[in-house]
Amino acid sequence: MNFFSIIMISVGLAMDAFAVAVSNSMCYKNMNRKWAFINVALFGIAQAMMPMIGWGLGKAFQVYIEKIDHYVALILLSYIGIKMIVEGIQKLRNPEIMEFDKKITWNILLIQAIATSIDALAVGISLAALPEKISITTIILIIGMITFVLVGIGLLMGKKIGNMIGEKAEIFGGIILCFIGLKIFIEHVFF
Repeated sequence: MNFFSIIMISVGLAMDAFAVAVSNSMCYKNMNRKWAFINVALFGIAQAMMPMIGWGLGKAFQVYIEKIDHYVALILLSYIGIKMIVEGIQKLRNPEIMEFDKKITWNILLIQAIATSIDALAVGISLAALPEKISITTIILIIGMITFVLVGIGLLMGKKIGNMIGEKAEIFGGIILCFIGLKIFIEHVFF
């Protein structure tokens, strides 16, 4: 897996968190600098930790999945991507799905950070299934940093734009994950 693929996976994973950050910034009246920093930190840490957990689980079962690694990557990334696309389309059609309470709290942010990073767990399992040697430390640092930056950008943008960018960002992230899964599959089957 090359550096560009790692960046694209990171961006794809961060799109859920970005979309939630845009919504948080638009919907919560108490989204000040303190809460913005907490938002960015929680999302970045959660996005970085989940692939590491998934990678550990994947390595434990590597002997069993080496022969089907490309299928695992395609299925998991496509599933996650399609799920994100469907949820994004549903949000476009049904805007009240994005309604939140008026004040942000630790509990709300923690739940959002975990919920938006569950997909990263499956990505970690997929990464462990790849035959090439990859540094999980490098990958989780890149995922965490990109999420940190994109959530910060999302918070800034949320004050200035409408709800539509949040839902479209989730669709875009899903498309990226589907393409990365397809790319891994094609590389393993045809090259």
